This record gives sequence, C-alpha cells and structure tokens, in this order.
Amino acid sequence: MAVQGIIRVAINGYGVIGKRVADAVAVQKDMALAGVADIATDWRPRAALHKGYSLYGATSEHAASMRAAGLDVSGTLDDLLEAADIVVDCTPKHLASKNIEIYRRLGIKYIVHGGETHESTGHSFVAEANYASAVGRDGTRVVSCNTTSIIRTLSALKRHGLLDRARGTLLRRATDPWESHQGGIMNTLVPEPEIPSHQGPDAQSVDPDLDVVTMAVKVPETLAHLHYWSVQLTREASKDEVLDAFRTSSRIALIRISDGLSAINSVKELMADLGRPHDSLYEVALWEDMLKVQGNELFYAYMVDNQAIVVPETIDAIRALTGAEPDAETSIRDTNDSLGIGSLGL
Repeated sequence: MAVQGIIRVAINGYGVIGKRVADAVAVQKDMALAGVADIATDWRPRAALHKGYSLYGATSEHAASMRAAGLDVSGTLDDLLEAADIVVDCTPKHLASKNIEIYRRLGIKYIVHGGETHESTGHSFVAEANYASAVGRDGTRVVSCNTTSIIRTLSALKRHGLLDRARGTLLRRATDPWESHQGGIMNTLVPEPEIPSHQGPDAQSVDPDLDVVTMAVKVPETLAHLHYWSVQLTREASKDEVLDAFRTSSRIALIRISDGLSAINSVKELMADLGRPHDSLYEVALWEDMLKVQGNELFYAYMVDNQAIVVPETIDAIRALTGAEPDAETSIRDTNDSLGIGSLGL
C-alpha cells in the first residue's frame, strides 16, 4: 500500500467507465487519482483537465498528438504507472487483456472489467459475494453491469437460504447514450443467438454454485437495461420475507411504481434530481410493488445502469487488491457513504 495510507490509482482509458471511476476515486478519503491515460484529442480529455486530473498519453506517439492538439499532457502511460500503486483499465473490450502483460511486467496491481474473460485474471469480482478472495491478489476482473446485478440480487436470496434456481430475461439497451448518433438499432429487436446468454455463465465465474440461466435481447433504447426474473425458491415464502432478503444488500434499491417510478427514464430523472454525478444509478433498482410470490415461485423486475453499477465495485476492488481494507463490510460502507449509495430517500 502507498505511503501514509493513500492508494495512488491510475486510470487507463477515460471513456464511459473510466471517467466515472476517476470521479469516484477522487472522492475517496483513502485514495488519490494519480492521473488518467487516453488516446483521444477531442472534448473528453479536455473535460479531464478541466476537473484538474493529470492527463497522460497511452504511448509517446499519442502524447505527442495530444500536445499538438493543445492538451497539457504530463507524460505517457508508463510514466503514470510509475506514479501509481494500482491501475484500473477502462480501455475498450479486449484491449485490456493485452494490457495485462504490461501491468504484470511492471509489477503493478490491475483491475479490468467485464468485457474481458474470466481467464484473463483468474478472478471475477463482486464485492458482496467474494471480496475476501480478492484481498492481496495481483489482479481481478470486475464483472459486467448485468452480471453485477445478477450476483447482487441472487446472492441476497442465497444468503437467506431462499435460492434454488433462477431464470432471467434481459432487455439490453442498444448502445451508450453519448454515441447513439453513431449506431445502435432502430425499429427492431435483436436476440442474443444462444441460450443461455453469456451473463449466466459469467455469474457462475463469481459463484459457481448458482443455478442460473439467462436469455437476452437488444432493444432500441439507450437509457438502461431491464431484467425480468423467475426464481424457484427453496420453500414457500412471503413477499415480505423476500423483500427483507433484498434489503440486506445496500446496493439494491427498492423502488415503487406507485411513487411514479414507472419506467427507467423516471428513475434516471430521480438520479439527476438527487445530484448524482452523470445521473448515476449505482444500485440495482428493483420494483417492490411489482414483485410477486406464488408459493415457492418468485417473480420480479429491476433496472441496471450499465454506466454506473460497476463503479462502486471497482472502488472496493481497489481496496481489496491493495490490501488497504481486508474487511468487505467496511470497504462497502465507505464506498457507499462516499457515493451516496442507499440515500434515495424513498
């Protein structure tokens, strides 16, 4: 761990996830943002400089082109890594797994995200499920947004001895809002070609004992994902008992249609009204008044903000890998407090 108990964090890739992780690191009492590395010369790195973040080019060539574009560049990725204790790789899918070779060669701890395979690190992370197994490791993979939501919800049921098996249908947003003008889908639905879709097996990389099958379809919207779940319980249970199980996760927010939160756009608007950075919904937003229990069968739906849900997990993974905080509950509480998680006021 770093001198004086402060973890120096490097961010490689200042995109959708990278900028959100950088902002989250900046408000942690036990962390300092060493800087962010990227290749872009447009408005995105300029926003980083506006926030006072040190900017680095991914290579010397990229640093030169960034300087030519008028950006104040502090050096290259290698320079940034020398000034850090851990790097969070937020580069595009499949690039991070190649960067792992660099991190291992330099002996720096590293975090990648769900676009990479479990095999790239040998460990997949969700704080409430397997924090302890990440403590002191060289690297881990914070699983995807959808997989994070699956582990949070099913683990809550499992801790209460209620989970037998789970089957989920995922309505996946087509693209990120900021680039929806460049692509996505319109006037159609695109099913994933295989059942199970990849999220179920991915959840089993965190908890191999889960009996879970997922199906997914891409839909023409950009706000968030929507999940529908049918769960076989181990026994008959009441709705209140199931809700109490979900309440044990600080990162599941129970919302109600009766409060006007009847669609994903209204939930996002609530995040804006609460002043969340980037309108971020860090929690799984689960509709409690829609939830239905029939004997030993459970049915529910929830919303996943794919740009935000992995941010608190990444902060916890930083503490776990560096050994700065060996206790999961303490790290989760500190992260939650710093990001306002659990304060929807509903």
